[in-house]
Amino acid sequence: MMNLLHGSVLLMDTNLPLKDPVPIFSLVLFIILLAPIILRKFRIPSIIGLIIAGMLIGDHGFKIIEKGSIDLFGKAGLLYIMFLAGLELDMTEFRKNRYRSMVFGAFTFFIPLLMGFVVCTYVLHFNFMATLLVSSMFATHTLVAYPLASRLGITKNEAVTVAVGGTIITDTAVLLILAIITGAQAGNLNTYFWVRLGISLTIFAVIILWLMPMLGRWFFKKIKDDKTSHFIFVLALVFAAAFLAELAGVEGIIGAFLAGLALNQLIPHTSPLMNRIEFVGNALFIPFFLISVGMLVDLRVLLKGPDALIIAGALTLMALSSKWLAAFFTQLSFKYSATQRNVIFGLSSAHAAATIAVILIGYNMGIVDEHILNGTVILILITCLVGSFVTENAGRKLAIQEAERQPELPDQPERILVPVSNPDRIEALLDFAVMIKDTHARTPIYPLAVVQDNAEAKEKIHVTNKMLEKAVIHAAATESEVQVVTRIDLNVSDGIARAVKELLVSDVILGWTDKTSTTDRWFGNIFGTTMDNVLQSVWETVYVCNFQHPLNTTKKMVLVLSPNAEYELGFSHYLQKMFMLAKQAGAKLLVYCPAKTQKAVENFAGQTKMSVDLSFRQFDNIEDFLILSREITRDDLVVVVTARKSTLSYHAYMEGIPGKLDRHFKENNVILLYPEQTEIDFLEAGLQPEDLTLAPIQEQIANLNKLGKAVKRIFKGK
Repeated sequence: MMNLLHGSVLLMDTNLPLKDPVPIFSLVLFIILLAPIILRKFRIPSIIGLIIAGMLIGDHGFKIIEKGSIDLFGKAGLLYIMFLAGLELDMTEFRKNRYRSMVFGAFTFFIPLLMGFVVCTYVLHFNFMATLLVSSMFATHTLVAYPLASRLGITKNEAVTVAVGGTIITDTAVLLILAIITGAQAGNLNTYFWVRLGISLTIFAVIILWLMPMLGRWFFKKIKDDKTSHFIFVLALVFAAAFLAELAGVEGIIGAFLAGLALNQLIPHTSPLMNRIEFVGNALFIPFFLISVGMLVDLRVLLKGPDALIIAGALTLMALSSKWLAAFFTQLSFKYSATQRNVIFGLSSAHAAATIAVILIGYNMGIVDEHILNGTVILILITCLVGSFVTENAGRKLAIQEAERQPELPDQPERILVPVSNPDRIEALLDFAVMIKDTHARTPIYPLAVVQDNAEAKEKIHVTNKMLEKAVIHAAATESEVQVVTRIDLNVSDGIARAVKELLVSDVILGWTDKTSTTDRWFGNIFGTTMDNVLQSVWETVYVCNFQHPLNTTKKMVLVLSPNAEYELGFSHYLQKMFMLAKQAGAKLLVYCPAKTQKAVENFAGQTKMSVDLSFRQFDNIEDFLILSREITRDDLVVVVTARKSTLSYHAYMEGIPGKLDRHFKENNVILLYPEQTEIDFLEAGLQPEDLTLAPIQEQIANLNKLGKAVKRIFKGK
């Protein structure tokens, strides 16, 4: 009897439309897998394939799944799109272009609003409330095509940044108008309404933009190694922000976007956490949202008479033309290319979530009728298709243009070596390597383990290989290529030096273990003896790192440059790395240096055009180094650029810097940086005789002697 009952339940659950979550989830996953693959053969964007699939399986298609069965994932996907848009924004570029985003936001709000008001009043003959509601619907748009821009790698382009910034401006304005319309329709548009709305929005903004970054920074410091907890924590904040937005009287998409902005600086774009966030969103949440959009479309409304066709055609034409005009005027205002204009138009032309929310609220309150609701559904389908096609085509052209403008890579490729001896520090050092690595360099990162050649070498190799497995697993989460290197040598410092030469390494990243002496605490069993053993044989750029906290919690990077630093051979190389690190960490870069060095840094920043929040402090005497501790907080990363003995920027005071850093900045993340140098740096750097007067007398004598030896070698070579 029980078996028969169980069989009947199964039969009932598999009847159409499907109600059981297991077959529904299975069907949707197969759609997410197959729809893009099939439509790719016809050169149709995957986004459109998912929307069409939603049309077919939904309540207005073949009724395969029950209405509302994937609403939860659909809503989560919309919030995820807005969250990713805020998270992937280049905040430095966003601040730089906030005026342009405001201008585009004004264009994309007022042009559709005014044009819609004229058409709805004089062509469609709507009443005032319906006119205001439908006109505001034209002004809103959804970043349906944003995943395409992300996949093409153009999210850092100014056109995309401006489009995303303008989206949040116009959507916020539209949703505020919607709140006013609903208040007026309910008869609650009084002083209390305005006071409540203003107070709630202020409290909401303070919680999201001030308290949330503080909470995130505290959490990432306390929970360092639990990657699953990091992901769940971020998701919880996103949906909490969306909920708080709705409590404040605006749509949840505003909260999700602001949560992305709030967490932007805490989640580096090259980090494992960012990789997990993008993977889960692109694989699951966002496709569910696109399918749910397709399920709203009912093509049968086109058969309900000419009124439905006229309204649908008028609404669609108005929506697309007004958004194109907004993109066109933005292009004229800021002299963008036609390709950038099309990208802005493609991103801002799609109407989906906010649009249907506005119309459904108006329909349920009796402001608009069924014809407008059906016409809006057709508008959603057509604008999503147009936006996806335009973004796909224009985005490819823009990606190609950006690739052609990228500077040529140097003849010697970038190769980063990470010698490791302490398994607890592997992840931190690899995260630093990934953050400073050139994204266009195809060479892997080389974790190195050196085993001393003695009777215990075989046993130590097995232990070392297990330790390096941890490095490979961690790097795989960032999609970074890693090539493990194990060496047997007489001592650790010789093993590092030989690996640098054999692999043509450009950068060496070292950590240190906890020992008693200052030198050992900095270099531990990485060096085996002293700092000079490595620095005298390795002339490439060397970073010695002490990371107390995750790098993503950095608020400010403090870069200390000594006099003559600009003359070193590796000056441009390590500056590029520090700019990249500041950009990835979302931190401000404060440079302490002399006036002459400041000009060199400013020239480099102008040539590379890297978007970094850069500021300077006058710093002429390296012996005043400890004064810096007054302006440095626990959340700051301190980077001190020193030099090897008898080189251009060397100062005897720097010999004691490791101990001073260890005592006075023990709670900070600290990097001691040795730039790339050679034995004849003077000739290659173009040192002038008058520059030698900047060094102390004893150093001038050593420099002149070294210069004389270098010249003698050159003439002997001839």
